[in-house]
Amino acid sequence: MIVAGFGYRTGAREDSLSAALDLARAGHPPVTALAAPSDKTALLAALAEAMGIPVLAVAPPALRTTPTATQSPASLAARGAGSVAEAAALAAAGPGARLIAHRHISPDRMASCAIAERFDP
Repeated sequence: MIVAGFGYRTGAREDSLSAALDLARAGHPPVTALAAPSDKTALLAALAEAMGIPVLAVAPPALRTTPTATQSPASLAARGAGSVAEAAALAAAGPGARLIAHRHISPDRMASCAIAERFDP
């Protein structure tokens, strides 16, 4: 399973998400799911549909308890996670997941994306 996790500001557009995803997935295997905090998955629906993959909602407690490589003061203040994108990707991918792409920020700075991978036995 390869999950692209997203964090994004209110007012972000689908092109912000697409740009962050393109930056994060460069050189990595195809993504099999998209993930975001449970209250922010609506914007991902069109992108996921175009890609033919599901959207996974991540509950706030999972974001707060998932260690991340990146520590953003804004993410910590807003969500209690060092990187919402990294935490969403790792939490949605499940136990044993690892980041294969740390947080990448869209050129307009409205969205970030990170990719986690979990090998299913």
